[in-house]
Amino acid sequence: MQLENSFTVGAPPSRVFAYLLDVNKIVGCVPGAELSEVVDPTTFKGKVKIKVGPITVAYSGTARIMNRDDANHAATLEAEGRETTGPGSARASARMTVEADGSGSLVKIVTDYNVAGRVAQFGRGVMEDVSRRIVNDMAACIKTNVEAAEPGVGGGGSGGEKASPTGPGAAPVAGAAPVAGAAPVAGAAPVAGAEPVIASAPATAKPVNAFGLLFSVLWARLRGAFGAKP
Repeated sequence: MQLENSFTVGAPPSRVFAYLLDVNKIVGCVPGAELSEVVDPTTFKGKVKIKVGPITVAYSGTARIMNRDDANHAATLEAEGRETTGPGSARASARMTVEADGSGSLVKIVTDYNVAGRVAQFGRGVMEDVSRRIVNDMAACIKTNVEAAEPGVGGGGSGGEKASPTGPGAAPVAGAAPVAGAAPVAGAAPVAGAEPVIASAPATAKPVNAFGLLFSVLWARLRGAFGAKP
């Protein structure tokens, strides 16, 4: 089966591409994923769990970054694994490309995958919906984390604001609160009544509950079959 997905990120292609290939960062954005071992810069092992009704299907396997093209911001991720408590298996190949889209980036992912075992009994339609949900959750997580680290993006401004200068000789911003854990600047006077700001943790994706998704898919198709209005 094949799936095609795309999403935009408010950051340059080089930054987005680097994030996509940083396994230590991207693993937190894959629902139910857990990194077990980094064999080398292009090979890593891990586990993925998907809740399907009353059971949880866990896969343990290996993924590799293939055909990496930094100049064109493209790469292929190939992965294969087996169920940890059953005879099922899964294999996938995802081609990722990142291209400029205005001041940001457009990420395209084309995935070919094959699943055998208990999960396969739900059929092609449900498997496609589950896979699409996983990619959508992953995309939202990537977008949040990359844009949070991008100057001028997600800072609560109107989009035209610039970050305050920092470093030696930079003037302090009136009313600005110190960041928790930051080293004090020599000679800088503390701001009266200022509250420490706690940096937010990176976003992570939650495991996909395929049972709930299955119910919603079936309900939507029944409503369509009987002509029910939304």
